Amino acid sequence: MRSPKLAALELRRFGRGRLPRAALAALLLLPLLYGALYLWSFWDPYARLDRIPVALVNDDEGATAAGKKVSAGDDITKGLRDSDVFAWHEVGAAEARRGVEDGTYYLSLTVPGDFSERIASSSGDVPETGALQVRTNDANNYIVGQISRTVFSEVRTAASTKASRSFLDKIFISFSDIHGATVKAAEGADRLKDGIGKAKQGAKDLADGLEEAKKGSGKLSGGLKKLNKGAGDLEDGSRQVAEGTQSLADKVNGAADKVGPFLKDNEKSIGDTAQLVADSAAGIRHNLDTLVETAPAAAKGAHTASGTLNTVYKARCETPPVPDPACPGLKKAKEAAADVAKVADDVNTLIDDQDGDLDTLDKNLATLQKQAQALADRSPHLSEDLDDAVSEINQLNKGAEKAAKGAKRLHTGLGTAKTGAADLDTGVGALKTGAGDLDTGIYKLVGGSGKLVGGLHDGADQIPDYGKRDRDQRTQVMANPVRLASQDLHKAPNYGTGFAPYFIPLSLWVGAMVAYMLIQPLNRRALAAGASAWRIALAGWLPVAAVGVLQTAALMAVLHWAIGLEMARAAGTVGFLFLVTACFAAIVQWLNARFGAAGRILVLAFLMLQLTSAGGTYPVQTSPGFFNAIHPFMPMSYVVEALRRLITGGGLGPVWQACAVLMAFTAGALALTTLSARRKQVWTLDRLHPELSL
Repeated sequence: MRSPKLAALELRRFGRGRLPRAALAALLLLPLLYGALYLWSFWDPYARLDRIPVALVNDDEGATAAGKKVSAGDDITKGLRDSDVFAWHEVGAAEARRGVEDGTYYLSLTVPGDFSERIASSSGDVPETGALQVRTNDANNYIVGQISRTVFSEVRTAASTKASRSFLDKIFISFSDIHGATVKAAEGADRLKDGIGKAKQGAKDLADGLEEAKKGSGKLSGGLKKLNKGAGDLEDGSRQVAEGTQSLADKVNGAADKVGPFLKDNEKSIGDTAQLVADSAAGIRHNLDTLVETAPAAAKGAHTASGTLNTVYKARCETPPVPDPACPGLKKAKEAAADVAKVADDVNTLIDDQDGDLDTLDKNLATLQKQAQALADRSPHLSEDLDDAVSEINQLNKGAEKAAKGAKRLHTGLGTAKTGAADLDTGVGALKTGAGDLDTGIYKLVGGSGKLVGGLHDGADQIPDYGKRDRDQRTQVMANPVRLASQDLHKAPNYGTGFAPYFIPLSLWVGAMVAYMLIQPLNRRALAAGASAWRIALAGWLPVAAVGVLQTAALMAVLHWAIGLEMARAAGTVGFLFLVTACFAAIVQWLNARFGAAGRILVLAFLMLQLTSAGGTYPVQTSPGFFNAIHPFMPMSYVVEALRRLITGGGLGPVWQACAVLMAFTAGALALTTLSARRKQVWTLDRLHPELSL
């Protein structure tokens, strides 16, 4: 009998009663229930995170920074309430702690009381970081704790970005303030440079003026020194005249009653004395005039004489090889002539410098001359006019006294003027030196101010001046400088789609495993009839393969139209799964045919090995070394990889590789089943009385 007929006979057994038909229906729906329910329960858990109760504790007390109220805790709380992540319950700290402990809440998020204060400290002297406190309890659910770490990492990043934006915005505002202040400083430096330039010119003019003043003060000091000496001589002479007139007045006033006879006896003597005073005053005045007129000529003559004597001395005493015996006398004459020239210069300078005081002295002498002459003229009549004579004498005495006092004041004033002129000369010299230093310093200051102006202008150009729009843009970039530009190739739309390549082959393996619990792996009638081994193997494989095709069709129809599984290559996925179910049926058939009742346990063990090494959840590289070692030898490893490309998209290389591997496993399993069928055609005591029966 051919293998298809044997397979059909095996399937017709399930149509002989309601219970077999129910068993066949259950067999067809078992992978559907197993795979569809599994995927349905895991389809999109992240879309329902808003149903997970989570405690939210906001103890933040707020803070003030730069005159503004900072309420970072309230901002975070509002943002979390408005989000679709977790079912937030705002509670106190104690209730949150109890709730996480007893399972009322899966976890808790606490905003501490100093959170805003720490955030605001970023613009202060001692910046601190703010810490959000998360409390989890893996005894409630481990996965929720893992999800919370990702969610709260995003919350922390958002809060840090907002705090950074506030801090950086203040920095950019400070840049603008510094730029404005630097521009003003540069403008002020321009004005300072102009002022220093004017000050430099003034300092130069001052130095030049003080240079001339120093020369004049030196001449003034020397002239006053000489004039002071002449004034001393004048003081002595006028004092002697005053003493003489005073003596005369004392005598006249003391002997007024006796003077009459005396005057008669001494009229001539008095007249001569008065005439002598008048003549002396006239002579002094004449000598003063002569002195003024002849002083320049005398100085010139003295210099001429001194020059002549110098020439003669050089000719006779310095040039000849044998000195003239008269050289010592000529040398003294030369030195004396030089002294005379110097004295003549001093007299001439004194006359020039004291021209006003000499005029005053000349007036006083004129008065004295006039009064003395009047006395001399009236002396023959003194006895007749004693009172007039006494008055005249007293007036003469007063005039002489005034002349003496004037000469004394002149001498004293000239002495003070001499001291003052010396001090003036010293002070002007110091001023001249200081003015030179000032001119040099201002010259350096001009150069420095030029560098200051250039530096401030360059600095102002280099300091950025950000407007509000530019500042906002730069603050945003610097607060979040790294942006993840992710590109997800062939993105799975949800959790269930991502895990479908893992759960679908699992359900098909279970379907094949249960099928061989109801369908014999090797047809007993064919074994008893002595049919060929390969026909027996095919007869046991084809019914389960056919059931597997129906199981696959039902499973994929429900996953696609009821649950919403979208496949990049739907036809390819279904066709590939037909190959998968055929391969799984062949492997399960061989294990049952070869090992009998123990084969069912091996089928389950082989399933566990495939599930743990296929990399269906986490990458196989994250598993221990044992699972990495057996991964390449498990058919489900290739099935999972191929289904990922067929469902979510991508290159078909892994699909063709999987097809080749599955066909190899199918052919190998059928060959091994054929060998098992050949062995089963020989009956032994172990087959008649098996040690274990399931």
